Amino acid sequence: MQFLLQFCNLCIANLVFLWSNSIDFSNRFILNTAIIQIQNKYYMNNLIQTIIARAQADRQRIVLPEGTEERTLKAADQLVADGVADIILLGNSVEIKQLADKFGLKNIARTTLVDPQNHAKKQAYADLLVQLRQAKGMTPEKAAVLVEDPLYLACLMIKAGDADGEIAGALNSTGDVLRPALQIIKTVPGVSRVSGAFLMFMPNETYGEQGLLVFADCAALPDPTASELAQIAISTAQTTSALAGVEPRVALLSFSTKGSASHELVDKVVEATRIAKEMAPDLLIDGELQADAALVPGVAAKKAPGSNVAGRANTLIFPGLESGNIGYKLVERLAGADAVGPILQGMAAPVNDLSRGCSVDDIYKMVAITCNQAIGLKKEQKQG
Repeated sequence: MQFLLQFCNLCIANLVFLWSNSIDFSNRFILNTAIIQIQNKYYMNNLIQTIIARAQADRQRIVLPEGTEERTLKAADQLVADGVADIILLGNSVEIKQLADKFGLKNIARTTLVDPQNHAKKQAYADLLVQLRQAKGMTPEKAAVLVEDPLYLACLMIKAGDADGEIAGALNSTGDVLRPALQIIKTVPGVSRVSGAFLMFMPNETYGEQGLLVFADCAALPDPTASELAQIAISTAQTTSALAGVEPRVALLSFSTKGSASHELVDKVVEATRIAKEMAPDLLIDGELQADAALVPGVAAKKAPGSNVAGRANTLIFPGLESGNIGYKLVERLAGADAVGPILQGMAAPVNDLSRGCSVDDIYKMVAITCNQAIGLKKEQKQG
C-alpha cells in the first residue's frame, strides 16, 4: 500500500509539472486543490481498507439490533459476502428472510438470526438482566419485557459472551442506543464516562500521521472534570492505536501552552495531563498545549521545547465537548477534511451509534471499525 501511495504521488507530481506551465494562476490553484483532495481521499480509503483487512483476519461477532431495517440488511449482506464480520441480526426471522428476498440479498442466510420474541436463551438473558440490575430495582417481570427489546437483547448477548460488539442507530436515537449499553455492558475499569472520537483525514499530510488526526471528545461529555478528561485522553489513545495502527502522540489542548496563561480552565487541563500520565506512564502525552504548539514543529520548538508530543501530535484532546464539536466541524468544513465518526470509546465492549441518516456504506465501515475496537480491547485484556 505504501508503494502505491508513493506511486500515486509521483504520478500527480508529474501531472502538475506538465500542466503548470500551460494554465493560468487561478486554474493552477483549482488543479492543486483537486490534487490535494485526491491524495486525501486515497489515504483515507487506504486506512479504511486496512481496517477492513484487520477485521477480515480476526472476525468478530457483531450484533445488529435493527435487523429489519433496509440499510442495515444491505450492509449485513455485503459484510458477510466480504468476510468482514460474523453478523447477528435481531428481528423476526420470517420478516428478515422476506426482506432479503425483496432486496435481492443472497448472503443473509449466512448470518445468525435471533428473534427477540422467541429464542433458546431468552430466559437466560432475562435472568442475567435481573442479576445485573437487581440493586436498581430490576424484577423478573420487568426483565421479561426488556429482554424482548432488541437494544437490550444485543447488550445482554455481549455481556454473556455471545457477541463482541454492537451497531445501532439507523432507527433509534442515541439515548436509546446508549442507555442499555451503559446499564449492562458498562465502561472499562478506570473509565467512568463514554466519549466520542472522530478520525479526521486532513488535506495537508504534514499534520498528524500523514494527515490523519484523531479528535475527542466531540460527541458525548459536555464539561469533563480533570479526571474525566484524563480518561478521554487514554481512551482516545487506544482508539488511535486500534484503528490507525500507529503509536498515539496525545496532546491535551488549551488556550495556554506550558503556563503562558493563568486560568482555572488551564489548571483543569494541566491536572488532566498529570492524571493521564499516572494512568498510562508509557503513553506519549503532553499538555497543556495550544493547537499550533501541538501540530507545528516550528511553533513547538519555541513554545514547548523538549516536549515529546508538541509539534507532532496525532491525537488531540479538546478541553470540553463545546470546543471539540465546534473544532471538528470547522476543520471538516473550512479545511476540507473528511470526518469519520463518532466512534464511541470507553465501553467494556464496543457499541457504536449511527446517524439516522446513515448510508449502507456508513454502516459497513462502522462495523469494520467496531471489529477493530473489539480486537484491540481483547488484546489489551490479554496484556493486562
